Amino acid sequence: MGRKIKVKKKKASSKKAEASSSRVPSAPAKVWQPGVDTLEEGEELQFDPQAYNYLRGFNIGWPCLSFDVVRDQLGLVRSEFPHTLYGVAGTQAERATWNYIGIFKICNINGKKREPIPASAIDGDSDMDSESSSDEEDEAVNEDTMPILHLKKVAHAGCVNRIRSMNQEPHICATWGDTGHVQVWDFSSFLNSLAESGAVAHNEDDRIHNHVPVKIFGSHKDEGYAIDWSPLVTGRLVSGDCNKCIHLWEPTSNSWNVDTNPFVGHTASVEDLQWSPTEADIFASCSADRTISIWDIRTGKKPCISVRAHNADVNVISWNRLASCMIASGCDDGSFSIRDLRLIKDDSLVAHFEYHKHPITSVEWSPHEPSTLAVSSADHQLTIWDLSLEKDAEEEAEFRARMREQADAPEDLPPQLLFVHQGQKDLKELHWHPQIPSMIISTAADGFNMLMPSNIDTTIREADA
Repeated sequence: MGRKIKVKKKKASSKKAEASSSRVPSAPAKVWQPGVDTLEEGEELQFDPQAYNYLRGFNIGWPCLSFDVVRDQLGLVRSEFPHTLYGVAGTQAERATWNYIGIFKICNINGKKREPIPASAIDGDSDMDSESSSDEEDEAVNEDTMPILHLKKVAHAGCVNRIRSMNQEPHICATWGDTGHVQVWDFSSFLNSLAESGAVAHNEDDRIHNHVPVKIFGSHKDEGYAIDWSPLVTGRLVSGDCNKCIHLWEPTSNSWNVDTNPFVGHTASVEDLQWSPTEADIFASCSADRTISIWDIRTGKKPCISVRAHNADVNVISWNRLASCMIASGCDDGSFSIRDLRLIKDDSLVAHFEYHKHPITSVEWSPHEPSTLAVSSADHQLTIWDLSLEKDAEEEAEFRARMREQADAPEDLPPQLLFVHQGQKDLKELHWHPQIPSMIISTAADGFNMLMPSNIDTTIREADA
């Protein structure tokens, strides 16, 4: 699949995300369908601010193909604003020598305002700009409620294909570079510095720090994108490349031993990897050869099971950590599927959706609700699905009637589709925040979005009750 972001760096300027406007029409709106509808001259996309508990954009300079949320010690489950989040992201710069890893903290995230326009912190500015289409809204936004971005930059050789923070020791991160090297980093000093930065905006230097990685592995025969930390064994890692090989990393007292004898079984690029959430020696892989494989590191270098999962490249997978028998996969043809691993040798397909018409770039199960899944696609949409929902004729008729009054909505929307987020170009990756229910962060060619859909918040709260 096409992975790279081909975007040149933009000059510092305030920029609105597409489909973002505070002017919500009084007449029934028409639901926009990418790939189906076109904009007439003078028309613009608008979004309903009532649909979000929070929506804001930011960036760290260059576009980022991959990022990860860094777990913190501010509370395991946080539902009250204001919020603070930590993250790491890897750039796709115009020149290889300009790349870096961004270690960031965003604080003073105040929701329930349903702020109409996601502003951007262009080029890693420490505070986030805001635009509004009315003087009244300009007056309503004061500096005390603006989110604040603090950013540290660490030089990285080449573009960052993927970055992952370890669950058990979040300051330890692994990166896959387009140079063909996998590197492990200790970012504790940078995270500690960010933790002490407080909730006050200040001008931080734009210096890119030279920081030595803890471990560099260069024996992959090609670059790659697949990498995952074990949620059960601290420090255990797998990395997969475009040359069909997967390598196992085992932690030592102060480093890692990487098995140079790879796991081999796919006939094309290894696209993604996921450790089992319940069995320490089991992991899954997906490939451009259209299959998903299950591996046991105790039984040799060949997969235990391989299944034909899609009719094109399988780009991404997500193993459900709350319902460990379920695994989701996203395909280059825009479809995504859910399989029951208990039936993997037989007919394991639980659900299959063809809503998206362009490659699926990311899938991830909610860490708080076992039936909820988020999906991003190259069609510029981020969708959220609840697989526990089924069609009920009476409820469906009532819903359709309500939609006809409120909006000109398509008739064939799947009942499991909870939410559609638009406004980002060329979406690449998304993550739920593991400690803030209903918060999703996404990266695209034009920057990041933080969003908290209002109906997802309600769904998760009811499930937790």
